Amino acid sequence: MTSAGGLGDLIRDPDDAIRRMDEWAAGFARKAERYAAAQQETEQLRLTATSPDGTVKVTVGADGVVSDLVFSSRTRTIPPEELSRMVLETMRKAQSGITDRVAEVMGRSLGDEDPDTRAVMLDSLRNRFPDPDPEPDGQQDAPEEQPEPP
Repeated sequence: MTSAGGLGDLIRDPDDAIRRMDEWAAGFARKAERYAAAQQETEQLRLTATSPDGTVKVTVGADGVVSDLVFSSRTRTIPPEELSRMVLETMRKAQSGITDRVAEVMGRSLGDEDPDTRAVMLDSLRNRFPDPDPEPDGQQDAPEEQPEPP
């Protein structure tokens, strides 16, 4: 005796088996489209942070790579060691927003699909781009989201 929906049922009704395989394949195709859309949107993410005094502005992509670095005229008066520190801190501030932005994209594109995969990926991003140490006064500016290029 076979269970409902088992291999015996597929052998007895090949048309039903073909229909089920077609549905299964179509489901995978739809899932692949959603993942491709999420990947494309993620690749276009840009996050920008500015140093507290406005001297340094850093923009990063979802991979954490710096795509833009802007200095104000004030940089001429800042010692190189301090400027280096400001650049790194501002870059880390921009990178710290990556996990939340990728999570938003995944939520919109994938809904509740594959929560384990999402958790692993977001944990990896959190480990790569942790929140920077809080500023001495406890205030921390959130990274700005850059408008997506046309």
